[in-house]
Amino acid sequence: MRTLALELAPHLIRVNTVHPTGVGTQMIRNEATFRLFMPDVEHPTQEQAAEVFATTNALPVPGVEPVDISNAVLFLASDEARYVTGTGMKIDAGYTVR
Repeated sequence: MRTLALELAPHLIRVNTVHPTGVGTQMIRNEATFRLFMPDVEHPTQEQAAEVFATTNALPVPGVEPVDISNAVLFLASDEARYVTGTGMKIDAGYTVR
């Protein structure tokens, strides 16, 4: 990403990436995923999984919502971010600072 940002900057093309933690979609919110985190529970629920998921983030939340990712992308695509390039934006509730 940083290499592309350098190569494309002379053409006024910005390159950024978004790095989310677990996002509350069906890809995460399903029993098969819940069982990965709670193998001893026969039919884990979303509420049970949320407690486990929250332990992986610095902020005490189980993950982020799709709108949180959309808002970051909208910001990066907006005029307010016109000089932002070569940035990896973490939307991870502090997952990577642990």
